[in-house]
Amino acid sequence: MDIGELLSFKPEQTPKRPSDFERENHDDDDDDNSPEPPSRGEPPNKAHRSEANTGVRGKPSLPAKEPQLSEQEREDILKFVETEEPDGEVLDEYGLKKLLLLFEKRVLKNQEMRIKFPENAEKFMESEIELNDAIQEMHALATVPDLYPLLVELNGVASLLELLSHQNSDISVAVVNLLQELTDVDILHESVDGADELIEALLKQQAAGLLVQNLERLDESVKEEADGVHNTMAIFENLIEIKSDIAKDVAAQGLLQWILKRLRAKMPFDANKLYCSEILSILVQDTNENRILLGNLDGIDVLLQQLAAYKRHDPNSSEEQEFMANLFNSLCSALMAKENREKFLKGEGLQLMNLMLREKKLSRNGSLKVLDHAMSGPDGRDNCNKFVDILGLRTIFPLFMKTPKRNKKRILSTDEHEEHVVSIIASMLRNCKGSQRQRLLAKFTENDYEKVERIMELHRKYLGKVEATDRELDQNRQADPDDDDTYVTRLSGGLFTLQLVDYIILEISCTDVVKQRVLKILNLHNGSMKMIRNVMREFAGNLGDAGDSDWREQEQAHILQLIDRF
Repeated sequence: MDIGELLSFKPEQTPKRPSDFERENHDDDDDDNSPEPPSRGEPPNKAHRSEANTGVRGKPSLPAKEPQLSEQEREDILKFVETEEPDGEVLDEYGLKKLLLLFEKRVLKNQEMRIKFPENAEKFMESEIELNDAIQEMHALATVPDLYPLLVELNGVASLLELLSHQNSDISVAVVNLLQELTDVDILHESVDGADELIEALLKQQAAGLLVQNLERLDESVKEEADGVHNTMAIFENLIEIKSDIAKDVAAQGLLQWILKRLRAKMPFDANKLYCSEILSILVQDTNENRILLGNLDGIDVLLQQLAAYKRHDPNSSEEQEFMANLFNSLCSALMAKENREKFLKGEGLQLMNLMLREKKLSRNGSLKVLDHAMSGPDGRDNCNKFVDILGLRTIFPLFMKTPKRNKKRILSTDEHEEHVVSIIASMLRNCKGSQRQRLLAKFTENDYEKVERIMELHRKYLGKVEATDRELDQNRQADPDDDDTYVTRLSGGLFTLQLVDYIILEISCTDVVKQRVLKILNLHNGSMKMIRNVMREFAGNLGDAGDSDWREQEQAHILQLIDRF
């Protein structure tokens, strides 16, 4: 049975059982009132039609059925559903030219009326309404991205951008709404050529600078203008998502400065503040020039001031929690630039992060990540020494000894939490010198070497994870595997944390008493020094590009020296 037969199939209806009253009437009719055969000239079905109309004698007639759709109506509905064609005409090249011509006329008329009657709003208000209507009609263009090159060719983009500085903010907001729809990512993906032409024209006309200038004058206490701010942020997000390398130009044309000003403004938390934090996170995520610019605009202080609000209080909503996470992500990205480490140190960022770790609020998750970024690599030396000076060891080692249980207060997974804590301790062991290093090493001899026991426990845990990952890779091994992809898979499978753990083991084994305890624990659990050496040799051979080549050579020599001594 095919689909058509299935859809048209109806089960046979069971005949209704007659009531006693109907049965008696039926018997009487059979005995006394049997109809005579119709005469030759009478149509044979006339009597039946009459009975069908009158119904059973003595039984009330049923209510009339609702009117059914005619066959023509059914065909019209089916045709509409199949074609899904809207009532209006689809915009074509001729339609776009006509639309732009009308739009240009409305722009010129409005300019003339404003020049002619600058002090009399009633005189130019009608032309302003007509101009707004023309802008609304151009939303049809967003359904046909293939026509974007023609829009650029006819100078439509330049005309739209000129209206961003219109005296009436309602007109500029209408243009922003139109641009937001034209740059929608899903629409731009429908036409690569159209997207390239439109974005190139927007960049050529300095659209980012004009949009930022318009942001400066919008009053967010007015709902329509607040929506205009939100749509402006959406335009920037769309453009960067399609062409990520424009993030540098967009930030340099004033967007980064405006976002920092907006974050600093004493306004209640709202959707626009959340969106600003998202755009800030995007701008500094992969662009080092934007990270440096953020530092030069005192952005590190702004971020620390905003985060300080969550030191002792959790966010009030999921949206505000997302806002806090965006600020932490932006700060982590900013700290990847060497120039910002010193600003973070002078801005007492270490003290704030340390307090957040002690308060056990939601902000503790982000503060761990920030400390990890601030103290890693050769540029984190000053932060590492300062962290020891502000008694940060009292905060970080309880987290090292016992990973908090996962709940609404702790968003990080157990593995992520342990990775950040171990990375912070490894950075301090590498960067701390003098008395700070001695205080750090002394921690591993406290309470009968409990911290040595813990680091060896983590070694066994992540060694098991790496071995499981290696077995899985062997089972799925391809004919010609990519060594880089394999190494990245192993890193994410636990090797990265294992390397940090084993690095700590090598560093703390510089004292004989700790080294003897390490060997004792290894023998107790059938471990081997050879395994630790192999892990660290692989680590030394795959050091990344953090820092210059001289630093990389020094780091490799330091690790190999630790291996030989171990």
